[in-house]
Parts: sequence; C-alpha cells; structure tokens
Amino acid sequence: MSQAGDRRRDIDKVADIIRDAGGRVVGRTRLQKLGYLLELSGLGEGFSFEYRHYGPYSEELAAAARNAKFLGLIFEQEHPASWGGTYSVSTAAAASADAADQPRIRLAGEAVAADPIELELAATAAFLAVEGATDPWQETAKRKPEKAGGGRLENAKALYRRFQQIETPRPLPRIA
Repeated sequence: MSQAGDRRRDIDKVADIIRDAGGRVVGRTRLQKLGYLLELSGLGEGFSFEYRHYGPYSEELAAAARNAKFLGLIFEQEHPASWGGTYSVSTAAAASADAADQPRIRLAGEAVAADPIELELAATAAFLAVEGATDPWQETAKRKPEKAGGGRLENAKALYRRFQQIETPRPLPRIA
C-alpha cells in the first residue's frame, strides 16, 4: 500500500478515537494517553508508542492528528492555559449513543473524564509495567515527583482500577 494510503488510514483512526471518546478530547497529552490505553487493551488502532517526558507517546498518532486536522476530519482549537501555555480541544462527530456499552467507548469515556495528570500517571505506570518495571507506581512517582504528590498517585491507581474493570480483548496489566 502507498504511503498516502497509510496516512489516510491513520487520519481516519485518530478521528475514530476522538469520536469514540464522545466527540471531544481536551489536550494532546490526553489524546496520547487515551491512544496508548486503547492499544494496551487490544482496542487500539495500531499506533506504536515509546516513553517520553509525559509518558507513552506516539509520533504516528501525533502526525495523524495533525493531518486529520489539516484535512478537516477533526477540528482543533487552542486555548490559553492558566499556567501560561496553551491547550487544545479536538472534536469530531461523536459515536452513536447505542454504542455506549462497548468496551472501547467505555474506556475512552473514562479517560476523557479523568483528571489529566492522574490519567498521565496511570498510563505511565501501565507503560512501565509492560516495560518490566518491578514497581511501576514507585517508578512513576520517581519520574514524575511534581505530579505524583497531593494524592494524585492514589487517584491514578483508582483510575487504573476502573480501567481494569472494563472487559477488553486484552486485559490491562495487573499493577500492585
């Protein structure tokens, strides 16, 4: 298949992720973590991920989102953030309401409703577990000390347990 055909397929995939998340994803980091959790659970689109500063990251997913925006499959607006930077809100037509009980839509809905830092911590711990960390939560706290405090790590653990309760084709790794 041609490279253009591959890009077309990826832009459809990123639009589907946003649709299945209720049609709206706030933040590129959240989109990355959602994409990773979908991959990990066997519900993903085939994007590959590596570890970066904010946890699991896929350049393929980022490029697909940029291309989907350029081609009008998704819409993205940037807004000023309280910390001085900007954040994006990506939208696409939402999935049909009768699909709400599907595991992919349930997982996506849980991820977009979560606190973004707690989602980042949960996805990072899952990534580190897959990579063989003996204590993924401790390693996550070590790598992200400024984010793990204030009860956020405990909340991330509770969030991850909620993800694990969703019956998926590939169960999420058990993390103590």
